[in-house]
Amino acid sequence: MKKVLIITYHWPPSGGITVLRCLKFVKYLRDFGWEPIVFTAENPSYQFLDFTNEKDIPVGLEIHKVPIFEPINLFKKISGRKKTQPLQNITSNSSKRKSVIDTIGMWVRGNFFIPDARYRWIRPSVKYLENYLKCHPVDAIFTDGPPHTNTVIGLQLAKKMGIPWLADFQDPWTQVDYYEKLHIGKRADRKHKALEQEVFKIADKITIASPTWKHDLEQIGAKNVDVVYYGYDEEDFVSFNSSSKSSDVFNIVHAGLLGSDRNPISFFEALGQLIKKYPDLEGRIEIQLAGEVDISVQKTIESNNLKTITKYMGMITRQDVLQLYAHSNLLILPINKATNAKGRIPGKLFELLRSEKPILVFGPNDGDVKQLVEGKHRGISFEYDDYHAIEKYLENALLNHEFQNFDLSSSVEEFSNKMLTEKVAESLNDIIYSKQ
Repeated sequence: MKKVLIITYHWPPSGGITVLRCLKFVKYLRDFGWEPIVFTAENPSYQFLDFTNEKDIPVGLEIHKVPIFEPINLFKKISGRKKTQPLQNITSNSSKRKSVIDTIGMWVRGNFFIPDARYRWIRPSVKYLENYLKCHPVDAIFTDGPPHTNTVIGLQLAKKMGIPWLADFQDPWTQVDYYEKLHIGKRADRKHKALEQEVFKIADKITIASPTWKHDLEQIGAKNVDVVYYGYDEEDFVSFNSSSKSSDVFNIVHAGLLGSDRNPISFFEALGQLIKKYPDLEGRIEIQLAGEVDISVQKTIESNNLKTITKYMGMITRQDVLQLYAHSNLLILPINKATNAKGRIPGKLFELLRSEKPILVFGPNDGDVKQLVEGKHRGISFEYDDYHAIEKYLENALLNHEFQNFDLSSSVEEFSNKMLTEKVAESLNDIIYSKQ
C-alpha cells in the first residue's frame, strides 16, 4: 500500500468543522490504496474540544507529534479573556471587546506571524520530519491549510526531499476574506504573497474547497488546481432520522459562528413582523442558535422582539448538532459578507444537504452555495437585503409548511466523504506517477 504523510494542525480532540476535512480523508484513504501517516501538534491550543471525533481515527494509524508554541493563550490573558474561553473570530466581532488590544493583536498576527500564528512550529516540524522521512520514506505528502503553517512545512519538505506534494486549501491564503482586516503592511504583504507563489510553483497538485476559489487561485498563478468539497460522512447519519420531531414547535436552526458579518437582519425583521401580524405564531416558533453569537446579532434579535423565542445553546458536539438538525423545520445558512463570499462554502453545508431539511441561505445570487443548494433542490438562497422575498418565503413556511424549491428527488451522495476521498487518492496517484 502506498504511503502519504498528512500534515495537519487540526486533529482530534479538536472540535468544530475545520478538523473534519482532513480527518475524514484519513478515515477513508485505506479504502483507495493509501496508508496515511499523520503529523500534528503535540500541545495545540484548540478553541473547542470534541472528543467524539476520535471515533473516526483509523485503528493502528501512525501518528507523530511535535510540540508547538502558540501565542493564543498569552493574547487571551492580555485581552482579558479566560484561558478556557473559545477565541471568537475577532475580525467578525462587533462587540466592545474588540478593543485596542484586539486591533494590535490582528496587526501583529498579519505582519509578524507569517504565514500565521503557528509559524514557530515550522522549523522544528521540518527538522523532525526530515529525519523521519530519511528512514521511513513515503510516496507523497498532503498538507491541510489553513493554518498555512502546514502548507509551508510541506513546501520546505518538498523542496528539500523532492517528494510529490498535494497542497490542500480549505480557505485561500492572501485571498481569504479576513486578510485585508489584518492591517498587513507592504513588506509583510510581499512576504505572504512570495510564499504563496512559491507554493504554486512547487506543489504538484492544489485542491481547494470551491469552484470560485479555484478560479481565483488560477487568476494569481496557481496551476493544476482541482475542487474537493468538504463533504459529509454517511456513517454520521446511520441513526439520523430526518422525520423526527420532539414537539409541534417550528424549529429554526443555525449551528456555528454567527458573527457580525453574517447577521441576517432582514430575516429577523421579517420574522418579527410576521409574529406581529399573526400573534399565535409566537408560541409555535423557536430559534435555536448553537455556537458563538455576536453581540450585534443578539441586539438584532432583541430589537425585533424575538428574544423570548430564541435559545442560545452555546458550543455543542457535532453529534448534538446533527440531532438539532433532525429536530428542525428550517435550517438557516448565512454566508459571511466579504469580497470573496461568492466562493465561500461553509463546511457544514454538506451536512445540511444530507439532513434532508429545507435550507434558507443568505448570500450572493452568483455564489457557489446558491448553485449547490438550489441545484440539489434542498432550499433557496436570497440576498441579505431581499426583505420582501424573505418575508414571503417565511410566511409560506410558517403558515402552510410550504418550502420553495425543496424536494428530495436529487441525490447528494457525490458529496460523501468517502467519494471525495477517492478523488484525493486519484490526485495522489497522478502526482506520484507524473514524477516517475
